[in-house]
Parts: sequence; structure tokens; C-alpha cells
Amino acid sequence: MTFALLKERKNPPDRRAVLSPTSMLEAQERFPKARFIVETSNIRVFPDVAYEKAEFDVVTDVSAADVMLGVKEVPADALIPDKKYFFFSHTIKKQPYNRDLLRAVLAKNVELYDHEVITKASGLRLIGFGRYAGIVGAYNGFRALGKKYKSFDLPPANSLTGIEALHAQLAKVEVPAIKILLTGTGKVAGGAQEILDAMGIKKVSVADYLNKSFKTAVYCKIGVTDYNRRKDGQKPNAKEFFSDPSGYESDFMRFGKVTQYFIAGHFYGQGAPYLFTREDAKHEDFNIEVIADVSCDIDGPVASTLRASTIEDPFYGYDAQSESEVAMDAPGAITVMAVDNLPCELPKDASEGFGQMFIEHVFPAFFNGDKDGILQRARMTQNGKLTKRFSYLQDYVDGKE
Repeated sequence: MTFALLKERKNPPDRRAVLSPTSMLEAQERFPKARFIVETSNIRVFPDVAYEKAEFDVVTDVSAADVMLGVKEVPADALIPDKKYFFFSHTIKKQPYNRDLLRAVLAKNVELYDHEVITKASGLRLIGFGRYAGIVGAYNGFRALGKKYKSFDLPPANSLTGIEALHAQLAKVEVPAIKILLTGTGKVAGGAQEILDAMGIKKVSVADYLNKSFKTAVYCKIGVTDYNRRKDGQKPNAKEFFSDPSGYESDFMRFGKVTQYFIAGHFYGQGAPYLFTREDAKHEDFNIEVIADVSCDIDGPVASTLRASTIEDPFYGYDAQSESEVAMDAPGAITVMAVDNLPCELPKDASEGFGQMFIEHVFPAFFNGDKDGILQRARMTQNGKLTKRFSYLQDYVDGKE
């Protein structure tokens, strides 16, 4: 079976890859029945010559391969009929901008596997770039903090060589005695926490965070039962919340009153309460000054996130009273960082980490009869039709919603 590493074609350019040269060598050693070819690319963080030195063929035509490995969406006109493709399709939530891509996948009899739905039987995701989104998001939030307070100046993450270089820059920073809030319990929040811990910022309990003052910067990491409460006053339950959040309301404002820097690393489910609304942000007790919205749900649970920002221009301001965008350092504005492709700023580290997960969880399924159902759960299309698990997308494909 031949696997092809694809050139990334989506704009803005994405320098990441599913496999680094080192990861490809490891995959070849672990799965000797696999063959690998590389589509030539002038933007990939790993140059063609690095794969050639590892003795892999770098070619302009990958149509001889059976399985195509990409990161971002493959443009419809670049899809090769009757092949297996892995990439983030951004269609599982019925995103309107990719409806035509899914239609093309079906028309060309492409067997599509979406990285986002490569999961355990329990539904837990097995691969992704979440950790790196959290790392860069937290770093960018500190960049915003320095610019807002005019107290320090950090270079853009994509101008640095990797995570260790980020840590070295942050080690030079003297963070004021602020309270930092981190929401989430998954890989995104874990990545952000890595940054906070590497900086030596003390983690404190919810009770201490809400009720005590500190002479140095501290942070508190909270989950859904910390910032949501049951409407009937009973004890909240995370499992219940995730299955049906309709009986819950936000309890976030108790944190909003004491927080200066908020890192949003949570997953937001359909129907869940907003963390804070536009009306909440107008309240005189609302204290948050900088928000790194790694989750980046537009006009959603974090009211100040009006739009996604870009790597080139990552910050903007939100004026709570007018509910409008202003300059990032405008008087009284909340400074917002809402870049929606954060892992692109660490393409080397992100690619190497992703490749290890892919080797560990996905490649074995091709050679063990998919005994754990990895491929079956991730397969969105087959024989020109949606698979049963993704049949809910048929109305989306047909343009009925």
C-alpha cells in the first residue's frame, strides 16, 4: 500500500505536514508493507531535500498512491478520483463554505477520512493539533498583555524556531500580579497550561482564586462544572452537562469579576450556555482585560470574539459598551486574540507531534484489519455515498440546510 504526503494547497499557506522525514522513516520501519512518496512542495516546513536524504521519492504526480495524507482541505479540482484521502474537511458541522468540497468528494468517489473524527470507540479524539493551539494561544495572549500594558514586547511565535524558543522568550518576561483564568480540560487547555507552568506561574484552587489576593501572578484552570450551574440549584455533573446542557446556566461572572487575562481553551457544545454575554461584558464588575480565545467560536460563548484574527494581525479590541470592534489598545477595550489557525505558527513541532499520533493510532489500522474500528469510525464517504455514521450530512449536501 502506497501513502502519499500531499502538498498543502489552501490559502493562506499552511507549512505543516502529516509526516516529517523522521516520522516517515519511523512509519516505514514499523510498517514494512507500506511505501511512501512525497508530493513536491515549496512551502512545507520540511524541504523536499530532507525527504530525499531520507531516501523517499519526491514527485510531482502522486496518482500512483492509494492513500493521500494532507492537513487542510484539498481543493475540489485537486482531488484524484477513487482514492482514499485524510485531511481536515471542516464539513462535519455542516460548514457552508465547504459544502461544494464534500459534493466533489462524493462525485469523484473519494473515500474521505477526516482527522477530526479519528477517535476511540468512546468518542475521544486520538489525533489533532490541539496541544499546539493551546501553546501558541497562551503565548500570543502574553504578547497581547505586553502590548496592552506597554510593559514588554514578545516576537511573533512564527518568527521563532519552536516551543523551546517560545519558553526562552517568556522567561525574560516579568508578569504583573494578575489573575489568569484557563477554561478547558482537553489538549488545548493542556497546551496552554504547559506555557503557564513553564513560566513558573502558580496554580491556585477555585476558592483561593475567587477569594484571595496575591502578590504574584496566579492562574486557575476550570472545567464546565466550575463555570456552569444547574438552574434548579442541585450539584452540577459534567457528564450530564455534556449530554444535555439545557438545565444549566452560566456561572462564569464570578470569575469574570476577578480575572485580568482569560485563556479560552474549552470545547463549546451546541446548546450550552454562553460563558459571558455582551450584556455581562458591560457590567461594571467585569474585569477581564485580555482574552486569548483559542477555541474561537465566532459571536458565541465568549462575547468579545467578533471575528477570527490572523497570524499577521492577531489582535483587536472589543468595546463592550458599543459592542463593536476598536483598536486593541483603545481605552477601556478588551484586547482579543482569536487566531483560528494557531498551530501553523509552530509548523515543525506541530507536524512532528501530529505524525507521532498518526503512526501510533492510524497506520496500524491499515495492517491489522482495522480491528479497533479506527478507520470505520473516521470514514465519511465510500462508494460515492455518505457512510451511515455521517448520513446526517445528506441534507447539507443536497442544499436543504
